[in-house]
Amino acid sequence: MIQLKHYISLLIFCTIFSCKENQPSKTTVKQDLIIDFNKLNNDMLQFQKIVTANQSKAEIIAQFKKSRLAYKKVEWAVEYFMPETARFMNGPALDELELEENRAFEPHGFQVMEELIYPEYRIQNKEDLIRETTIFLSNIKQLKNTFEVITMSDEYVLHALQQNVFRVISLGITGFDSPLLQSSIPEAGESLSGIPNTLEKINKGSKIIFDLKKLTQKANQYCKENNDFNAFDRAVFITHYLNPISRKLKAFQDEQQLKNVKKSSPLKASVATLFDKDAFNVNAFVLSEGYNFTKEKATLGEKLFYDTNLSKNNDRSCATCHHPEKAFTDGLQTNVALNGSTLMRNTPTLTYSSLQNAQFWDMRQLDLEKQSLAVIENKDEMHGSLKDIHAQILLNDVYTTLFKKAYPKTAETEAWQIQNAIASFLRSLNAFDSKFDLYMRGDENILSNQEIKGMNLFMGKAKCATCHFTPLFNGTVPPNYAKTEHEVIGTPNDASSKKISPDVGLYLYNKLPQLVGAFKTPTVRNSNVTAPYMHNGVFKTLEEVVDFYNKGGGKGLGLKVDNQTLPFDELNLTKIEEQAIVAFMKTLTDKKYQQ
Repeated sequence: MIQLKHYISLLIFCTIFSCKENQPSKTTVKQDLIIDFNKLNNDMLQFQKIVTANQSKAEIIAQFKKSRLAYKKVEWAVEYFMPETARFMNGPALDELELEENRAFEPHGFQVMEELIYPEYRIQNKEDLIRETTIFLSNIKQLKNTFEVITMSDEYVLHALQQNVFRVISLGITGFDSPLLQSSIPEAGESLSGIPNTLEKINKGSKIIFDLKKLTQKANQYCKENNDFNAFDRAVFITHYLNPISRKLKAFQDEQQLKNVKKSSPLKASVATLFDKDAFNVNAFVLSEGYNFTKEKATLGEKLFYDTNLSKNNDRSCATCHHPEKAFTDGLQTNVALNGSTLMRNTPTLTYSSLQNAQFWDMRQLDLEKQSLAVIENKDEMHGSLKDIHAQILLNDVYTTLFKKAYPKTAETEAWQIQNAIASFLRSLNAFDSKFDLYMRGDENILSNQEIKGMNLFMGKAKCATCHFTPLFNGTVPPNYAKTEHEVIGTPNDASSKKISPDVGLYLYNKLPQLVGAFKTPTVRNSNVTAPYMHNGVFKTLEEVVDFYNKGGGKGLGLKVDNQTLPFDELNLTKIEEQAIVAFMKTLTDKKYQQ
């Protein structure tokens, strides 16, 4: 009888407490977001009130930082579900350019406000600041109205949280969205803190959420205790906190049997971390499914790549200017045209070229298929004819066999397949096996102290990673990777640095004044073997490149670059720090190119 009473008591206890633990939270994800939007709204109203009342600069900055922290709590959802609105709430303080329409849109949001209040706040900025807060408050209202009606499935919520971890890695801790105040570190911790609470809406009883609570609390604490932007150890933060959090999110997805979100994104929804070897999907950059990468296409494309019959005089192949041992560059400042004159621009690497949304230094082509055709038919480079090449291939038995393997559904070789095959070969040139990659996958002894120091400088004080985004280290903007950036850095014409390069870059095709001297941001991967550097090959060594940026680019050198997008203040890097950055950049070299 006593045992029966004990059993009943235990059953009642379990019913009250254990079952309660597994019940869904009282509020939904959407309801929590609306609450947080209201908090953000109140903080911004208070910020506007302080500005209107002409209170001190210290009070204005303090409330501004508080408002930014409130935004970081909802950023994961805003960026994922309403990216266009997010762009005008926390995007760069640069004109948004629509190249296809040759239009420019004025920037708005936190980064614009930051420039108005720091480093100096002037009373004449008051009217502009109030205007910006009014626009921001209007955007909050739009967010609330939208999130009240949209559907947010568990799969999409989980994916949005995972994307936000990647955003912290690639943008948050680099200072990308707080370039002046450098408040990025405490904000990074704040943006992670809400993960467990959001997952509890899916299944409060999961043990993985308990693990995530501990991890996110420790990560937030680490940010609070180490909030100096320049001194912050990003290598430790990524490997000890962000990557483990990312893996736990993936484990939660598997535990809850949540399907991968079906989005056409370069970053695969199935990844456990941003640094997985097969994290990126090259097919996200192709024209349509028929252009998708296959090994058979790459094999065919490799043969075409080395075939001199693609040129008019049968004396040039793609490999003439893109040497495989130099990561598919040529080691020259600029290569030689068919008529013996020098070409206008430096030969860029083809490694990782498939992971960007535009090709050529001036971004004039959007995909590798169009790029290969443009080079083949360029009168200065190969002066070939796709029509003639196609005719020759139809008569070649070896090519006929290879094309049948690559395109089994096609009865006869078609001209577009020549372009697609070459592009497919280029899509095979993404190794992701550098020392940096191995370090991020757990080999913490593979990098030296100098290289780790360089990584922290690259992602922090030196601001390199605000343009060369981790882990692609090119200008394709994470975590959506839907856009590849261009920059105006004021590259000089020669080593004397007394004149600006006369090359107008993107302006040649898009007549917007912001684009004069603008060039695509290339990858830094394999830069150890791709000298010389810049669009005109003006710098012979990585040391010269780092020194140029340390001095503030062209404008920092005293050149007239009114539209420079690169900050022109000196970075104040020491020689030891510059050497460390170069050492880190060398860790981005693919295994096959390592000496």
